[in-house]
Amino acid sequence: MKFVDEVSIKVKAGDGGNGCMSFRREKFIENGGPNGGDGGDGGSIYMVADENLNTLVDYRYTRHFDAQRGSNGGSADCTGRKGEDLELRVPVGTTVIDAGTQEVIGDLTKAGQRLMVVHGGWHGLGNTRFKSSTNRAPRQTTPGKPGEQRDLKLELKVLADVGLLGLPNAGKSTFIRSVSAAKPKVADYPFTTLVPNLGVVSVDRWKSFVIADIPGLIEGASDGAGLGIRFLKHLARTRLLLHLVDMAPVEGTESAADTAEVIVNELTKFSPSLAERDRWLVLNKCDSLPQEEHDARVKEVVDRLEWTGPVYVISAIAKIGTEKLCHDIMRYLEDRADRLANDPAYKAELVDLDQRIEDEARAQLQALDDKRALRRSGVKSVHDIGDDDWDEEDVDDEDGPEIIYVRD
Repeated sequence: MKFVDEVSIKVKAGDGGNGCMSFRREKFIENGGPNGGDGGDGGSIYMVADENLNTLVDYRYTRHFDAQRGSNGGSADCTGRKGEDLELRVPVGTTVIDAGTQEVIGDLTKAGQRLMVVHGGWHGLGNTRFKSSTNRAPRQTTPGKPGEQRDLKLELKVLADVGLLGLPNAGKSTFIRSVSAAKPKVADYPFTTLVPNLGVVSVDRWKSFVIADIPGLIEGASDGAGLGIRFLKHLARTRLLLHLVDMAPVEGTESAADTAEVIVNELTKFSPSLAERDRWLVLNKCDSLPQEEHDARVKEVVDRLEWTGPVYVISAIAKIGTEKLCHDIMRYLEDRADRLANDPAYKAELVDLDQRIEDEARAQLQALDDKRALRRSGVKSVHDIGDDDWDEEDVDDEDGPEIIYVRD
């Protein structure tokens, strides 16, 4: 199944039913009073978070959704039937945005969560409503109100505790295969990963966390080059970032320190606030170099980044150092949750950081979309997009994302 994380749709709630003008007509009652009933309310449209979905592909080809109209009122004071509400099921982690105003209508982060996006039209009134002591035979009714309609943009962000950052072939997919039961594609060429992959890492019998692997970043990604920039938004809701660095790059390519610096620069350009998220440095492929040379490269990377945070030296393929890393991640997540529950100031700080990350990511992606629209229309812009700008429509991954696997 193709992985789709952004779609635009049109939704329209049902119109309200019209009120009825009718008078009572029975044997021996020639001039009965008014008995026209009200119309029914129009149906509303709701978004419902479904934990069994992991892509928005259902909304890629069907983009118009209308709720049912309310029935008209009838004689004998019969009220019209209400239009049926329409439920649109989306994956957990979907953000609903008004395409016209860019207003965030809601964020569906829990399974079963329900969000009304357009309200059904109000019913019309029958002539019974207008009778009075001075107007015993009213010939007045009201039509039903039209239902709301909106152009919506749906954005899916996968929900994970830990996110992986790194250049292509840094070993991110190998790492997630090593610590979980997820089986993303692994090969010796760049951009093997085309869609986000999720895996569940079981630390103890009752303890686990979710880790997300996104396509690798390259230099210029913040300007649209490569694959990873559009998927960086999936890291917006993570609690911790792991920056994987290939310590044994192919001869003739950039050094480990250079590649590590590229990732930090691109992350900062995409969202300075996301760069403030807690981040650990994970130096991969430690078994591919002599110890002395490896130690020198580790020092070079740490010095180049002026790194003061945690540093882990691992080999994902040989599972060296991965167990300790996973236990430390679990301990960090537990301590973080405990602090959130007991420190209001810390909680407020993280809420503010999360909001800034969301705003910056949305602004960056909107700017890239605007540039892409200019390029497609043939309009020249001072902001040149470049030939290697990537469009998610160009990638057709029939296998879809690996979501979610548990390793016993």
